[in-house]
Amino acid sequence: MKAPSKTEIEKLLKHAQQPAADAMKLHPFYKGKIEIQPKCCIRDYNDFAIWYTPGVAAPCKDIQANPEKVFEHTNKWNTVAVVSDGTRVLGLGDIGPAAAMPVMEGKALIFKYLGGVDAFPICLDTKDPLEIIKTVKYLEPSFGGINLEDLAQPKCFQILDTLRKEMNIPVWHDDQQGTAAVTLAGLINALKLQRKIMSDVRITMVGAGAANIAIARIIIKAGVTPGNVIMVDTRGTLHKDRTDLKDKFPEKWEFCQTTNRGNLKGDVAEALTDAEVLLALSKPGQDTIKKKWIIQMAKDPIVFVCANPVPEIWPWEAKAAGAAIVATGRSDFPNQVNNSLGFPAIFRGALDVRASTITDGMCIAAAKSLAAYAEKKGISDDYLIPTMEDWQVYSEEAVAVGMQAIKEGVAKLKLTEQELRLRSTAIIKKAYNTTRLLMKEKVIGRPTRT
Repeated sequence: MKAPSKTEIEKLLKHAQQPAADAMKLHPFYKGKIEIQPKCCIRDYNDFAIWYTPGVAAPCKDIQANPEKVFEHTNKWNTVAVVSDGTRVLGLGDIGPAAAMPVMEGKALIFKYLGGVDAFPICLDTKDPLEIIKTVKYLEPSFGGINLEDLAQPKCFQILDTLRKEMNIPVWHDDQQGTAAVTLAGLINALKLQRKIMSDVRITMVGAGAANIAIARIIIKAGVTPGNVIMVDTRGTLHKDRTDLKDKFPEKWEFCQTTNRGNLKGDVAEALTDAEVLLALSKPGQDTIKKKWIIQMAKDPIVFVCANPVPEIWPWEAKAAGAAIVATGRSDFPNQVNNSLGFPAIFRGALDVRASTITDGMCIAAAKSLAAYAEKKGISDDYLIPTMEDWQVYSEEAVAVGMQAIKEGVAKLKLTEQELRLRSTAIIKKAYNTTRLLMKEKVIGRPTRT
């Protein structure tokens, strides 16, 4: 691919910087992105005798006698808490719980608009993993699911594993399972375009944080050969002699034992030599991955550079260095590999069958559903997986997740595929149409364009 001219690069950079500029105008304009609206009818003030006292005592007593009735009488069946301590926010690092709120509100907005899920941002003023675990457990009566977000490692693993064991509602860490599911979807179709077999492909993973560790686990379960994977952290490749990781980072140590068949010891450049796929979820900013490293990869490599808010290398630079397929985590470039394609629908499916957990199998089912939907539309080097505009995919993905939950025996409601499809479609369409109606009626105002 011909390298872009200086003028073209300036235009591309300006385009890439525009979302941040717009965000600084629109966040203070709306003063938040979500709010609570009634969902029940209020014909006149007499109806409050039904929705509140004295009538509300009847459903309260019914729930006391039959605890599962809380899913019938309240909105618990459709609610998710988005919980963070603000220690690992996007590529910004430890910015604290207050500064994390715009991200958590954005998450809640996407939950509702794309999945019809009522999500609430909850940023905790503690970094103590035991306090976080205790606090989240206290929330269980009020929520149908927990979405952990932007928690630093290694505590994110402890928090997730403990809560999944000790809570009776689905708990997942979106930076782990969500990112893994969408990355797998993109990888499935990228390999199809390259006519490569998943079990044969050589993959270098740059970054060994929560996201890439979860991605490695999921793609290996989906068919990637562990020995064909080389992971790289800030100190070099993970290999059998990295005893510095054994006690402090047991998750990394596990991959030291199972990946990197040749026990390669080196840096990113050496790990990328002759690699067919790059999965980078590491330090944001151009030049984290250098053009010369991509040049030394195998012919026509697949390059996923998914750090946010700025990818490890600009996609046009990766293409100029020989990459055949490039994906980023941004919606303003082709091939957005972002967990926004996963979490709304995965939780939709889990909530619809009242799943007790979200398994790796459910994540893989979501990934295959995303990949199949894009393939039906016609995949290409610039269209690996659906975009957020393909709203119908969220219903299909929810169905796949719900059916997998039933298959694995973690669902309390046994619905048919058709019942799940009708249910999820109706809920998602309602959320979409409600927002459009509020905009049309100018209940949601539009800012003056500048």
